Amino acid sequence: MAEFKNSGEDMKNFKGVWVFCEQRQGVLQSTVLELVSEGRKLADDLGVELAGLLLGDNVEGLAKEIGAYGADKVILCDDPSLKDYTTDAYADVICNAVMDKKPEIVLIGATNIGRDLGPRCAARLHTGLTADCTHLDVDTQKYADFLKVSSTLDVDGMVAAGRIKMDDRNLKMTRPAFGGHLMATIICPRFRPQMSTVRPGVLKKGEYSEEKANAVVVEKYEVKTGELKTKVTEIVKEAKQLVDLIGADVVVSVGRGISKDVEKGIALAEELAAVLGGVVGGSRVAVDSGWLTADHQVGQTGKTVHPRLYIALGISGAIQHKAGMQDSEVIIAVNKNESAPIFDVADYGIAGDLFKVVPLMIDAIKEAKANK
Repeated sequence: MAEFKNSGEDMKNFKGVWVFCEQRQGVLQSTVLELVSEGRKLADDLGVELAGLLLGDNVEGLAKEIGAYGADKVILCDDPSLKDYTTDAYADVICNAVMDKKPEIVLIGATNIGRDLGPRCAARLHTGLTADCTHLDVDTQKYADFLKVSSTLDVDGMVAAGRIKMDDRNLKMTRPAFGGHLMATIICPRFRPQMSTVRPGVLKKGEYSEEKANAVVVEKYEVKTGELKTKVTEIVKEAKQLVDLIGADVVVSVGRGISKDVEKGIALAEELAAVLGGVVGGSRVAVDSGWLTADHQVGQTGKTVHPRLYIALGISGAIQHKAGMQDSEVIIAVNKNESAPIFDVADYGIAGDLFKVVPLMIDAIKEAKANK
């Protein structure tokens, strides 16, 4: 691959927003549609084109779905060498395309593949990468409004003092820092493209549009890869079943409040989740204590969820946990401490012992179902 000299002097030549459209076995990953929906907003704020970058073998049929959520065009890199993901092949193709077409923003989902691919591409392109982002803005007024509701900063004072420049059109990439105890906003003012990996589940997917799906333009890009160092001979899927927190309609989460009888507490959460057709989640304490595996964690350092119903059992409501679940449609909290912060975001709060309250909830739900 040719050397890319990103001196920052030709930044004006970079234009457009790209989303890497990750697919596996011909199926788009859910985070792609979230990123395309968000990319549409960024592209509109900048007045530029939004493109999906699609790599794979015989995957042109996915282009309409990408277009349906806002992409103006899909740059299709279709080649047998791209059928299965390998770092060297995908990085070669993406970096060549970026060097040729010069987008100003490239967004990648923070999946296992995205976390591997993003840093490799950023290093080759001599630009920065902000990893695991939870919020994106280019319009400074929108960013200031975001800060007003999500931080304790004196935003108006910062604007008046010139610490926030209202004419700044750089991508403002916000992510958890210091183990989730702080939120940091990072910009890349001197190099292009501005690159970010974005945590799955934190951005909202837009509405499907048949009109946009039919209007999307497919631009075929000639694939050029050097001698590949890696060849996939077989894909073996692990038999372990991971909990799907992001896609669940109902999440029942447990926290420190189950500590007096962890086994019973988890069993109650599992039974409550089962009668509601949901899954079990947990706070960082529950995961760090070894009560649940990491795929159950909800919060800034776990997964961000937007279920129709979120039930918090014995969770105090630290800001890091609330950030991962506060956009749920309905929140029910059960906690012995009447002043627990979780009640600030709950639609319904029950001040009581979860070991006594949850069995009553389960019985009431079962009775209601039986009477239908």
